[in-house]
This record gives sequence, C-alpha cells and structure tokens, in this order.
Amino acid sequence: MSSSLGFPFSHFPRFPNFASSRASSSSRSLATSALAAASALGLSLVANSKFQSNISPLGWASLSLANASCSPVESKTGEVFPEEVDGGRRLLGVGVRRTNVLGLKSIDVYAFGVYADESDIKKLNEKYGTASLSELKDKKEFIADALESDIRMTVRLQIVYGRLSIRSVRNAFAKSVGTRLQKFSASEPSDTDQLLQKFVSLFRDEQKLPKGSVIELSREEGYVLRARIDGEELGQVQSKLLCKSILDLYFGEDPLDKNAKQEIQLNLASRLKTI
Repeated sequence: MSSSLGFPFSHFPRFPNFASSRASSSSRSLATSALAAASALGLSLVANSKFQSNISPLGWASLSLANASCSPVESKTGEVFPEEVDGGRRLLGVGVRRTNVLGLKSIDVYAFGVYADESDIKKLNEKYGTASLSELKDKKEFIADALESDIRMTVRLQIVYGRLSIRSVRNAFAKSVGTRLQKFSASEPSDTDQLLQKFVSLFRDEQKLPKGSVIELSREEGYVLRARIDGEELGQVQSKLLCKSILDLYFGEDPLDKNAKQEIQLNLASRLKTI
C-alpha cells in the first residue's frame, strides 16, 4: 500500500511463514469486512449531515488523517465555509440564493453563511433562558427578537455564479431590502428611500464580482451595517431598521432559503442553551 494514503507505514508487515492458510484467509476476510463497515459508516455520516466534512466519501483513504478538513459545506453548491469569522462570530447555518431566468432555468447565485457573536447571544438569555430547545426551535418570537437585538452578526455571501455584475447585486438588494424596509417601517417610521440609497450606493460600478468573491454584511455594535467585498471596506450605515431588513432576508419570516432559516434558528437556540 502506498504511503500517500496517510497511514504511518508504507506496506503491510510480513507475517511468519508458519501461519496457516486458513488463519490468513480469515484475517483477510475480517480486514475486508472492517474496511467495508468503515466505508459504509463514513458514507452514512456524510449523507446525514448538512454541515458535511470537506472529504469525499469515496476518497477518504486518499487523504492524510492528520490533515483531514471538517469545514462546513453548503451541500447544493459545495461551497466551504469557515466555522468562525470576525473574531468570535460562530456559524449558525448555511444556505443558497437561487434565481430563475425567464422562468425557465434556476441558477445558484451565491451560497451564504450566517454567523453570530457568542458573547452577544447571551442578550437573549434573560427572556428565553428557561425555555427548552424544542420550544425555541419553532418559536417566531424568538427569531424576531434575534433580528431586533443588538447582537453582532455577519452574513457571508460566497459568489458561485460566474457572470454576476455589481449592478445586478445592487438592483437585487434594492428590491429585496427595499421591500423589507417598507414592511418594517410601519412600526419604525423612517425615510426608507434615503436609507436604501445609502446602502445600495456602497456597491459601486468599478467593483468586480468574479466567481469566488466574498461579500460580507455585518451588524456591528450600535446597529451599524458594515459592508465588505473580499475584505475591502465598502462603508457603513448606522440604522437599526436597515440591519434588521438585511438579516430578515436570511432568517426572517420569508427567507431566501427556508431550510437554512430552520437550521439557523435551531443552532441559535442551541448556542443559547450551552452558553
């Protein structure tokens, strides 16, 4: 067996010549059965986990055990996400933004991950500290309070569509965020047109978005919306309403990916119970 398999030996050791052929045959049979069982277990674990390991279930033996990656993966796009960003914001869930072209074809535009600061999640503890996980995972009020609270969060968008322009991103945000600004402004009076313009103007025409680009939209302390592309600062807008409207896209009442929203809510509740 080749040393490239990552095991600490380059060949199987020789057994003494006095070993019987029956014992040798039995050993080979046991080894084959064990290998098959291990492979089946590996396939089962990967198939039943949305946060997949970044290891091919068919090629697990070709990787070094010491270097095996366990980074979360968005299953539809294969995009790998870091478990933590911005020094303490932990991943709650991943999803995908899809759009239809002329009603004929569905295109994956970007995969996204939602992160929350571990220490800030405690702000929900006063109200929900005694609630059970089963209560919180489906409770609308819980996620509404998470949207309202001054919890530092980051939404990481990883571009998977190779022909995405900054103009199309700006137009999409103008529509989706604009709709939510209007919805929430009924209870929070604000000049939504001016607020929306401040946000979308952060995305300038000279910026490029090739496949693999990363857009980060963060709610910082004091309800400050911070935007970045590939680590480059685009600007900030201070507005509780804007922060809430953007986060609502990903885990609000009508999210872009319903499965992702459920995952985010469950993991947020789980983190609250373990802090």
